[in-house]
Amino acid sequence: MDTVEQHLQKDVSAIAQIPIIENLLDVVCRTTGMGFAAIARVTEDRWIACSVHDTISFGMVPGDELAIKTTICNEIRQREAAVVINNVSEDPHYHDHHTPAMYGFKSYISVPIVRKDGRFFGTLCAIDPAPHDLDIPEVRGMFDLFADLIAFHLYAAEQVDEVESTLVSERKVHRQQHEDQQVFTKELEKKVAERTKALKTANEELEKMNKDLQSFAYISSHDLQEPLRKIQTFAAMIEDKEFDSLSDKGKHYLKRMRNAADRMQNLIRDLLTYSHTGLDRRKFEDTDLNDLVELVKEDLEEEILMSGAVITSSELCSVSVIRFQFQQLLQNLISNSLKFAHPDRPLKIDISGSIVSESPLRNSATPAGQQYCHIRVEDNGIGFDQQYGYKIFELFQRLHGTGDYNGTGIGLSIVKKIVENHSGMIMAIGETGKGARFEIYLPVE
Repeated sequence: MDTVEQHLQKDVSAIAQIPIIENLLDVVCRTTGMGFAAIARVTEDRWIACSVHDTISFGMVPGDELAIKTTICNEIRQREAAVVINNVSEDPHYHDHHTPAMYGFKSYISVPIVRKDGRFFGTLCAIDPAPHDLDIPEVRGMFDLFADLIAFHLYAAEQVDEVESTLVSERKVHRQQHEDQQVFTKELEKKVAERTKALKTANEELEKMNKDLQSFAYISSHDLQEPLRKIQTFAAMIEDKEFDSLSDKGKHYLKRMRNAADRMQNLIRDLLTYSHTGLDRRKFEDTDLNDLVELVKEDLEEEILMSGAVITSSELCSVSVIRFQFQQLLQNLISNSLKFAHPDRPLKIDISGSIVSESPLRNSATPAGQQYCHIRVEDNGIGFDQQYGYKIFELFQRLHGTGDYNGTGIGLSIVKKIVENHSGMIMAIGETGKGARFEIYLPVE
């Protein structure tokens, strides 16, 4: 087998060894309604199926190939841009294209998978013989997220191979250096420790990404399906009646349908916000946090007026932050206080800050004498039991039922992720019936 063929087979095997890949393709099909989804390795002259999920008997298995010139994926490779077709018959660019006619599909979506070093790997694609509504932010966002996760897995596998290859090479070299066995042993142990540490870090990052993906897949295949089924059921009921002459029962169904749609929209929005709250687009700027508080108060003006809340803020720090992320953090914390206001007293929210020379959350890796921007957001709402002080930051965790308080259980997870993006620390202090307080410590450069 020549070197090129070996590399291609290695790429196909790398996809097959990703433990979450079958579940990922299942989520793609169940969420979009598509009958066939695949991950393909695409080169200048090859299209090879790495993994497939087929419920429409398209007839492909991993390792099968298509003639590259018969695929739209070849165009995606050339442009490195996604192609989305809701209905081939109505698409101005692809209604006469040879590929849909050859393979008999009406709807199509494919996004490029690009390795971390910028090399094009292939595509994540899905097809179906029926039209589907694919060109919407929720579907595009999900495909982009999954393509990034696949690229991350490929990167982690390459790192493992590189570490193993480096260790093998180093052992061969050092075995020849019998004249200085003591130096050889000491150097090898040092290099093994360094490589092991790098591998451990890569595995920890991979495990965290897997947990996020599993949570996303669970929501996509369970929680999102419930409001979608409601939308379909009540829409069918409305379609059987004249819209302008809806009965009271019909209006009731319409209201429930809208509520379900709102839940789905909020959940998808928060999921996408969480998945994109990373460091890929980081741009740290010196920022007066007082300005961000005022912007958030303007954004939430209507909610603040309706709740009768009083928000006070003292002079906050000026610190280097990712501006749009930190505005999201403050908005989530204030929205959290508004949501959990106490029904028997006016809501008060106090935001304060100062530069301090010590943090109660400092770990052993933090240098002594490190200064912090300390931010405190405190309210007199319903509070919470302190035993849940860490649990409330976990993804999809809720301390109250959806019938009592709206929300998706993602807002505080986003807050924690943003703090971590800034190398900071956060803790929550609560007392049932009295209020909640969030303490944030950001290291000052």
